[in-house]
Amino acid sequence: MTSKLEQKETPQANGAVLPGDCLASPEPSEFPDGPGVEVVVLESRANAKGLREEDALLENGSQSNESDDTSTDRGPEPASPLKETSFSIGLQVLFPFLLAGFGTVAAGMVLDIVQHWDVFKYVTEVFILVPALLGLKGNLEMTLASRLSTAANIGQMDTPKELWKMITGNMALIQVQATVVGFLASIAAVVFGWIPDGHFSLAHAVLLCASSVATAFIASLVLGMIMIGVIIGSRKMGINPDNVATPIAASLGDLITLALLSGISWGLYKELESKAYVNPLVCAFFISLLPIWVIIAKRNSATREVLYSGWEPVIIAMAISSVGGLILDRTVSDPNFAGMAVFTPVINGVGGNLVAVQASRISTYLHMSGVPGDSPATAPRRCPSPCSTFFSSDVNSRSARVLFLLVVPGHLVFLYTIHSMQGGHTTLTLIFIVFYMTAALLQVLILLYIADWMVHWMWGRHLDPDNFSIPYLTALGDLIGTGLLALSFHVLWLIGDRDSDVGD
Repeated sequence: MTSKLEQKETPQANGAVLPGDCLASPEPSEFPDGPGVEVVVLESRANAKGLREEDALLENGSQSNESDDTSTDRGPEPASPLKETSFSIGLQVLFPFLLAGFGTVAAGMVLDIVQHWDVFKYVTEVFILVPALLGLKGNLEMTLASRLSTAANIGQMDTPKELWKMITGNMALIQVQATVVGFLASIAAVVFGWIPDGHFSLAHAVLLCASSVATAFIASLVLGMIMIGVIIGSRKMGINPDNVATPIAASLGDLITLALLSGISWGLYKELESKAYVNPLVCAFFISLLPIWVIIAKRNSATREVLYSGWEPVIIAMAISSVGGLILDRTVSDPNFAGMAVFTPVINGVGGNLVAVQASRISTYLHMSGVPGDSPATAPRRCPSPCSTFFSSDVNSRSARVLFLLVVPGHLVFLYTIHSMQGGHTTLTLIFIVFYMTAALLQVLILLYIADWMVHWMWGRHLDPDNFSIPYLTALGDLIGTGLLALSFHVLWLIGDRDSDVGD
């Protein structure tokens, strides 16, 4: 009798059953006290957790009880936990998206100013660090936001004990990752700067190491605390954290990271002549803290696995972003393309923000059906067709369309803001806007398609997309965005768009 009951209840264990169904007690004559009753109680709790996720993702109570009652007749396939409309998705994403965009605009304005500082002039490898460290922010903070959003949505942060456990473990984890990857980013910047020129300076190498490690550590500490507050606040307000956490992480992340990098590198550069020992001491201090963070993250079961297996995506993503930084260094160093500096954080940030939202949403959707690798029906290994990614009736396809449609109006607002603040060295002519928008649309189109394939592919390979997909996607966003923007500026210069003042 117990095995029959288990077979009957298993297809409904992911939140597809309504409270009235899952809490109904069996007849005493059919199911006497024993193991059978215990199975009903366990399944009821699983369904209740699924319903908490569904309730958190519904922005209003538009679904009637009548429609919910029919959910039990859908067969073994679990009901989709994401029932948001296109309007509700756009409404929830719009404000964080604009906030993130204005953060990238501010970062672009900062880069446009600091590119004329002595440290950027004489240690040009700092430009290589810019996409690498901004990408690191995306790799760590957006992954943290996606991981905590999923944990909050599936009920793993409901009690104070669970919440504190998630906070301490994840904060220690990102400090370990930030320190190590910041150190590796400085090495990549030294190598990428040395190979083309054939010139190596030990003092500049130590400066890059100290600046990169200190920036990564402090930025991750500040942004990690902000992310935790955003996710907790979103849950209390009934907003899906997947829609707001990653853009808010990016909105402050670009500006804070770039400001820290500029200020720290400038201060350490000033100390090179009189106090050369300061740079090695800064490196040694932050690296010496590594064992503490490793011990804390290792003792926490929620982050122990990521501590061991989460290095490959962030390191490879850092290398990809560094290639984008090399493109930025070679382009901005040319006086003809100095105006590109103000637009690079904007196009990279917007693309990374949008694809991070999509990846986080797909990951949460898959987590509602089970654990990675256990739901092959929802995780196809083949590359999806563009039609299924953008034009199907699936909720993830609907969100992809909404995110793609935000690109043009969002960038128009950001371009006008840059223009009104007299940023950069480029006048907004029609041909410049056409080339810029083409690059931005192509970047986001490619990223959303890759996200649809990559998240499902990782799920089918027993990898948690929350930990593995976003680093790759944001790094690809940096590389694609920087490359397309540099190509646009080169084409504009070649065709002689003198009205846009490109090259002045």
